[in-house]
Formats: sequence, structure tokens, C-alpha cells
Amino acid sequence: MLGKILWQGVTSRHLTAIWSISSRSKHKLPDLPYDFNALEPYISAEIMKIHYEKHHATYVSNLNVAEEKLGEAKAKGDISAVIALAPALRFNGGGHINHSIFWQNLGPKSGEEPTDDLKSAIELDFGSIENLKIQLSTASIAVQGSGWGWLGYNRQSGRLQIAVCPNQDPLEATTGLVPLFGIDVWEHAYYLQYKNVRPDYVKAIWNVANWSDIASRFAKAKSG
Repeated sequence: MLGKILWQGVTSRHLTAIWSISSRSKHKLPDLPYDFNALEPYISAEIMKIHYEKHHATYVSNLNVAEEKLGEAKAKGDISAVIALAPALRFNGGGHINHSIFWQNLGPKSGEEPTDDLKSAIELDFGSIENLKIQLSTASIAVQGSGWGWLGYNRQSGRLQIAVCPNQDPLEATTGLVPLFGIDVWEHAYYLQYKNVRPDYVKAIWNVANWSDIASRFAKAKSG
């Protein structure tokens, strides 16, 4: 539902999507599927705790506030107020979507690599798993300011694709690509441990990539 309302330019289609949102329960911070220290030494427990309990929690809280204001604006028929809420919905909704994927995309080091259909798709579209890592790492490191690097699935072409999104823009709502694996390159994701050396963080994150989760998202995207 959120993906349809997170936009940069307002069109009649976007406006209709917002206006038709029905009442819903509040968003909640999802359970973290491992302990804060589970990704050490690659991502410290301190970073994980702050990232999850402070940053992600703030996106969830602010998203709920924005949706409450949206409901009030709809009830009043205040179209200007509805439009004015678009940036807050996009930023906080995107932050919630992105981080909910991010926590699942990571897991304790297991030494696993992509297998079966995902491995075949990576080799078809990138030549090798190592080439994928290099290309996605390069794109993520090059993000100016804050944002995300993504491995996505293009349903139209049936191919894997790398993309970057600024700030908290969600991949699917922004590009149409289905998110499979995201690298958060906001400084709050790594600064306490890696300072301003983003390349070291991006290199390290591959050690805790949860290829099982990525493969599951790939299979679902293909079947959807």
C-alpha cells in the first residue's frame, strides 16, 4: 500500500492512491531476527542497537504520525494537506520499508554463497558472483550523501539489475525493481565502527549477507 504513495512528483494517479487509503493499524518495529551482536565483527552490536532502536524506530513513529495526519486531511477533504504530506510519507515510509528488508538481508556469518536459481541468474546477468559483488559495491560506495545500493529484479525483462536510491527512497516504488538485497550507506549504518571509510563497510557487509533470504525474495519476485 505504501509503495503507491511514495513519489517525487504528484500526479492524478498518485493522488488517487493516497485518497483511497483506508484506515489501518499502526506500523510496528519488526522483530530483529538475531541478537545485536550476531553480526560482529563486521557490524558491531553498538551500531545494530542504535540503528534498530533509534533510527528504524523513528521512521516507524514518524510514519504513523504522517498517516494520522493523512487521515485527518482526508476526513476534512483538504487536498492541499494531503499533497503536503507526500515527502513525510515517502521518507519515513521508505525508511521503514528499506530497513525491514535490510535486517532480513543480513545474518550471522555462515560461509554460504548463492546457489541454484539465484546463482544461475547472477552468473547470467553479471558473469559471476564476484562480479556482482564488485558492481553493487562500486555503485553503493559512489552514492552521494545518503542512500542505498540495491540488487533488484526487473519483472519486465526477467533480469537482475543494480540500482541506487537517494535518502530513503524505496526501490520498488521508485524504479519498479523488486528489492532483493540492499546496502544501507547512510553514515549511521557504519560510522561508529568504520568512521568515514565507506568502502571498508561495504566490503565487510558481504560477510553477513543472508543469501537464503535473498534467494527467497528472488523466487517470490519471479513467481509474482
